[in-house]
Amino acid sequence: METLVFETAPALGAYGARIAAETIQAAIRRTGRANIILATGASQFEVLAALVAVAQPRLLGAVHRRPPEGGWATVDWSKVVMFHLDEYVGLPDTHPASFRRYLRERFVEKVGRLGAVHFIGGDRPDPSAECSRVGDILSANPIDVALVGIGENGHLAFNDPPADFDAEEPYLVVDLDEACRRQQLGEGWFATLDDVPRRAISMSIRQILKSRRIVCSVPDRRKAEAVLAAVEGPITNLCPASVLRRHPDCVLLLEPESASLLSKKPLVRS
Repeated sequence: METLVFETAPALGAYGARIAAETIQAAIRRTGRANIILATGASQFEVLAALVAVAQPRLLGAVHRRPPEGGWATVDWSKVVMFHLDEYVGLPDTHPASFRRYLRERFVEKVGRLGAVHFIGGDRPDPSAECSRVGDILSANPIDVALVGIGENGHLAFNDPPADFDAEEPYLVVDLDEACRRQQLGEGWFATLDDVPRRAISMSIRQILKSRRIVCSVPDRRKAEAVLAAVEGPITNLCPASVLRRHPDCVLLLEPESASLLSKKPLVRS
């Protein structure tokens, strides 16, 4: 796993978007389409903002001067199929914390027409059936690039510790531990801890690792301990994100606060 530290969160986001755009462009040239996975939450604000700017090259040029091969403007979003990592069980997509709402407002409605969008219906009556439905679609569409983050407890998607590293199903119904639920409260998505759902539908660890390329973006000091465990600790389901070190093409993007506990901090100057 390549680890890079950027001077600011916007620089981190711009670089993550650049990698994603390059991978999307390459997949479209190779097969005529690109399949992507998007994460949500505070860690993805800067990345998604920069990726949206791919559709507006003038805006992206303001945050990152070097365009990808072929130029930013060559991304054809109509040839991109989007999946997302997880969704709360029982939460309607009108709720401020809904990941479907998050992605609609911050990405889907801003980039224009996508080839397809496959949301997880967390409020459908049978969560297990929803896992099977969206999992079947995902299995037929190998992922070119996944944009992910790391939770304060080291979770990857909603796979809280101790995560299931062996589950073959693309999506799982999982229980959320208190640390995870407190993170959602602390980020301002819910008014009280009791409001935070106790279950979610999450992409499985094995499915995430099937992505051709993974871009993991982790800003903020509150993630520093999880980053340390993921990068320098053992690969263990007690820190689910540590499994990213087994992936052949994963880049971890940090800024000084999230990298503050690492023994090595390879700073990239913008």
